[in-house]
Amino acid sequence: MISLPAALDARMQREAQLTFFEYVVLSVLSEQPDRTMQMSALAARTAASLSRLSHVVGRLEKRELLARKRIPGSGRRTTATLTEAGYDVVVAAAPGHVAAVREYLIDDLGPQELAALRRIGAAVDTAIKRGQPDAGAAASSPGDGAVDGQSPTIHPASQPPAGTLIVTPRGPAGQEPDQP
Repeated sequence: MISLPAALDARMQREAQLTFFEYVVLSVLSEQPDRTMQMSALAARTAASLSRLSHVVGRLEKRELLARKRIPGSGRRTTATLTEAGYDVVVAAAPGHVAAVREYLIDDLGPQELAALRRIGAAVDTAIKRGQPDAGAAASSPGDGAVDGQSPTIHPASQPPAGTLIVTPRGPAGQEPDQP
């Protein structure tokens, strides 16, 4: 729980000149149809305080990887928008990130271990959501995660918190499944 994020961060900095958290911020923005999110929603998706996010967004803004814009009206609402340069950086960094996750976490696990990892991840996610004051909808129960002896493929998740990876079996001849 401590060494994996540190290893991913070190490798991301070495290979893409981004911190792992900067990559997560850019990645979350890249998943949005207009590559824009309100800062408070981005903070929630990245599990960061607004203060931490603001500092990181400031650094990314100086590198012209994203732009901030105040939302007109009352209150201090701001959006962050991924620039084309930022999109290019996150797209270039993604294969290295997936390779690192596979190397550090997935490749040495067998089908039963991957299924157990899925169940453990789902149980941890459920416990975390249960402990949050405004958890909203009920957490889903973990499935059995059977992989039928096939090697896994890693999909960036569109609904779970940023940085979450969904591991699913590969289809025939390494083809991606239709649904993650």
